[in-house]
Amino acid sequence: MGDLVTTSTLALLAVSFGVGIVVGLTGMGGGALMTPALIFLGVNPAAAVANDLVAAGVNKSVGAAVHWRHGSPDLRLAGLLMVGSVPLAFAGGFIVQRVGGGEVEAQSEFLTTAIGCTLLFTAATYALRMYLQLRYVNSGNAVKDETPRVRALPTLAVGAVGGLLVGITSVGSGSLIMVALLLIYPTLSAVRLVGTDLVQAVPLVLAAALGHVLTEGITWSVLLPLIVGGTPGTFLGARMAAYVTQSVIRRGIVIVLSLTGLKLLGVPPEWVGIIGAAMLLLGPLAWGVVRRRHGIAAFDDDATAWKVPPRAP
Repeated sequence: MGDLVTTSTLALLAVSFGVGIVVGLTGMGGGALMTPALIFLGVNPAAAVANDLVAAGVNKSVGAAVHWRHGSPDLRLAGLLMVGSVPLAFAGGFIVQRVGGGEVEAQSEFLTTAIGCTLLFTAATYALRMYLQLRYVNSGNAVKDETPRVRALPTLAVGAVGGLLVGITSVGSGSLIMVALLLIYPTLSAVRLVGTDLVQAVPLVLAAALGHVLTEGITWSVLLPLIVGGTPGTFLGARMAAYVTQSVIRRGIVIVLSLTGLKLLGVPPEWVGIIGAAMLLLGPLAWGVVRRRHGIAAFDDDATAWKVPPRAP
């Protein structure tokens, strides 16, 4: 890791800056992109998870503070999610430490497999989120002005599963939990959904980070570039969001997550390339068919994805 300070700092800054831009553009959690990127750069998987969680705790705290000031989060749902997620998130680092009797090689293999599976799961849930959003705008962007009835047990279960995944892999605090909230509380407005997810994610990520710091420690040569590069990248991405076609970026993220997950799971490079080419060629066609089935033009500019003309009676 000593060489990382002299030879890889610029690479870490560049990657964290790029991931930050994607986070700012899409609102997606950075763990699904940053953790595998760190592994591909040669960082030990356990150190990648630990330092990414610490950096995420800093970034999410800023976003949650903004939403808290505007009063958008549903604190009842956020509280239930925290009760389910925080204990398991904290336990994640200790679970990883116990794998293979503490052998570094066994831990690395376990984390690589776990992250690969979680990335594929995240890609599937992110695609589901795009579909749910498509159905939402197709209904006229109308959300009932009501406070949803709290469903305690499903909400606790979502928090527990999300906390365990984040605690072990650092992936899933944004996309997985948000999709689950969309399914359980379909009348929750978009701004309250994002605010609730951000507020509950802060103690979740901090608890996961604490568990990994206690077991793995902090690698400053990794952590500092993540924060220094990621913060301006996120700011720039947020400013660019209004000028970039969101639908194309989101479909691209699904492809990147899927191929990264396959690579981490040991799928041969030639098959990863074939699957990637198929997704690039057939993905837009499949998405166009889905849009047509919902009465929207198969291929159009981004404005159509948000404003759907009313259907003829």
